[in-house]
Amino acid sequence: MAQTAAIDFFVVPTVTFRLLYGFVVLRHERREIVHFAVTANPTAAWTARQVTEAFPWDEAPRYLLRNRDGIYGREFIARVKAMGIEEVVSAPRSPWQNPYVGRVIGSIRRECFDHVIVLGEDHLRHLLRSYVSYYHADTVHQSLQQRPPHGRDVERADNGRIVSLPRVGGLHHQYTRAA
Repeated sequence: MAQTAAIDFFVVPTVTFRLLYGFVVLRHERREIVHFAVTANPTAAWTARQVTEAFPWDEAPRYLLRNRDGIYGREFIARVKAMGIEEVVSAPRSPWQNPYVGRVIGSIRRECFDHVIVLGEDHLRHLLRSYVSYYHADTVHQSLQQRPPHGRDVERADNGRIVSLPRVGGLHHQYTRAA
């Protein structure tokens, strides 16, 4: 798991019915979103650049899971190979072969974009940045023993009263004890 990452695209309509494409890179070990990006026109070169930004220097995983989308063209394949990453391509019409990134994208849709109308690229980036921060610090995962990807200490009952802190523009809240 420590040497595996997954990537995928998702589509978000805007208030003007324009389609924007979100791109997510997820490390499997801690379910950590290591990179996300937004574009109106994804290309193989753009996608290759996103992988480079996600894994600078010697941080590249050994395996990269992806689907058979045509956006992963020759430039993308060459860049991934040059980085020493082995691609694991899922079978046609088999989303269950890349479940972790699919689950993250589903969570992003259900917990964010089902409740917000996106205005444009900058607004989508802002929402994703806010959601990723919330996801890393506040959402718990069964596979991580009910802890968030970036961890959080268990608070003692005598640390004060419980307060609510808004996250993702008030869509979600973090509950913590205030001394």
